[in-house]
Amino acid sequence: MKIREIILGTHHITATATFYTRSLQLPVINESSRHISLQAGSSILTFEEQATATAPVYHIAFNIPHNQLPEAIQWLQTFTTLLPVTGNSHIADFSNWNAHAVYFYDNNGNLLELIARHDLANESAQLYIDCISELGVVTTDPTAYADRLINDHGLPVFSRQPRLEQFTALGDDNGLLIIVKAGRNWFPSTVPAQYFPVTIMLENNGNATTLSL
Repeated sequence: MKIREIILGTHHITATATFYTRSLQLPVINESSRHISLQAGSSILTFEEQATATAPVYHIAFNIPHNQLPEAIQWLQTFTTLLPVTGNSHIADFSNWNAHAVYFYDNNGNLLELIARHDLANESAQLYIDCISELGVVTTDPTAYADRLINDHGLPVFSRQPRLEQFTALGDDNGLLIIVKAGRNWFPSTVPAQYFPVTIMLENNGNATTLSL
């Protein structure tokens, strides 16, 4: 499964544009006073300014070349602080997924992740963002919500992750929807997951799907 584009809300479009273009160095596809679309590898990351009562907060992960995590850590530490995972380590070891990841926040408080998935054939001599690989989806009933996406859109359960009552992953190493129960803390933070609207354009088995969640 591939995540082609996600459209997220923000209260701070100017600061968001600055963070993603200057810190993460993502190229701008188009922008206006109220939105910006950025190239994130093979995916598009779009933010739209929204005057919601609560500032939207999301979880987004980006795939990087599986051999470039040390370089990613050095780069991130030039402009942000990495979140601790265990003890003094900033690296999450997902042994079941054969992956390692690091976490940090953007200017909105969104929880961002760079993840190296070692079964992907994307080894590179240089660090780059390959694609948007995960988006957190928050609901009061992850099991029923996942079942609806499976039945209505044919999305697969992630083969590396057993389904849990508060957590279901749909997709594969290239793209995942991380469906979690509202109030569950986003790993590895102490920030509880909240629902905020999002639009997702997916490609699954050659079929394009747009989800407004």
